[in-house]
Amino acid sequence: MSMNKEFIVLSRQDAVARNNSPYVNLKVANESEVENICVFDVAKLSGPKVGQLVRFLNIRDNQGKKSATNMDMIVGSFPTENHPLYHMVPRPVKREAWDETVERLIGFCKDERLIGFIREQAAALFQPYSKYPAATSVHHAFPGGLLNHTWQMLHLLEGIFPVYPYPEDIKVERIIISILFHDWGKICEYNIEGEKMENGFLLGHIYMSANYLNNLLRDLYTSDDDKISEADKREINLIVHCVLAHHGQLEYGSPVLPCIPEAQLVNYIDNISAKADIFTSTGHMEKAFALGTSVVKA
Repeated sequence: MSMNKEFIVLSRQDAVARNNSPYVNLKVANESEVENICVFDVAKLSGPKVGQLVRFLNIRDNQGKKSATNMDMIVGSFPTENHPLYHMVPRPVKREAWDETVERLIGFCKDERLIGFIREQAAALFQPYSKYPAATSVHHAFPGGLLNHTWQMLHLLEGIFPVYPYPEDIKVERIIISILFHDWGKICEYNIEGEKMENGFLLGHIYMSANYLNNLLRDLYTSDDDKISEADKREINLIVHCVLAHHGQLEYGSPVLPCIPEAQLVNYIDNISAKADIFTSTGHMEKAFALGTSVVKA
């Protein structure tokens, strides 16, 4: 690795050593190199953020494990679009692409009440999702990663729904709404730098997402006499179930298992988007723990 050469931070993971000293694991890259570097004595609110430029004056290499101290690191600015490293960090999808995908999916829908809800909520979610990461590491761990992950899932649904073997068994509106809200809780779980907040530990994003969506749907289905029909209560439960079950397995933090085909599809589509991003963001011959294997770049 070249010393004092400029890199851009692709991901950052904060940790604390046994002696209570803080450090960060950084993945950095330029046009010719991708490196994982453990930088000691870096507090949570200091040091480079994802997308920021950085240089290293000294790197220690212990059998392939690279490390440095805070004193060895020079933190630079956030690059502008004309900087050669700017495009190495994924950027949020454009509003035009988001809106086009939502409208194409609405073309599959039949429930007018839910069509209006989808349009309204998709428009409202674009801005906050474009600021937040989808995770601290693992997948889509960059500002706006939450938007890209959600959009990828919607975009995948565009292709999957028309070829689903038993389309009469599913209501596509449930899937669209569940995708839009399945990770909503991450805007409460993380801050925009990707640091986990208190509610991430107390409640978790799955509960927060399901609870928020449940309240929105109850407001949608409440009639003038402040009542919700039994049929509408069941519809709300079916949609919220898809959010609660989107991790697919209890050992992956899912409070329930997918019990309806819409929930199973949300889980599969979520996995496709997340794992595709892991393959893309993991370096050649680098271990990807979320995949249980090392990645080989073809």
